[in-house]
Amino acid sequence: MPVFGELEQAVMDVLWSSPAALSVREVQGALARDREFAYTTVMTVMDRLAKKGQLRRDLDGRAWRYQPSQSWAELAADEIMTLLQSGPADQRRQVLDAVRDRVG
Repeated sequence: MPVFGELEQAVMDVLWSSPAALSVREVQGALARDREFAYTTVMTVMDRLAKKGQLRRDLDGRAWRYQPSQSWAELAADEIMTLLQSGPADQRRQVLDAVRDRVG
């Protein structure tokens, strides 16, 4: 998976847990339960995630509303497929079987 910084991961976790798109202020509020971040810091991180393609944003009045461009599961699956494609074709099924055995 893309390696997110600590605040990027926290932002993504907030957005993945929300059924609706959120504003910077709403994400900042959710993050404030654990640690206080300046509005501008959260805004910068979310803007960068949008520019990296990890978030989609739509203008709602004067505020942007953000949502993940992929679910956590889709992002993880894409990263797993990228990893599998870099390995030997004859071992891909073995890797998937090993993962399935560990997940249960």
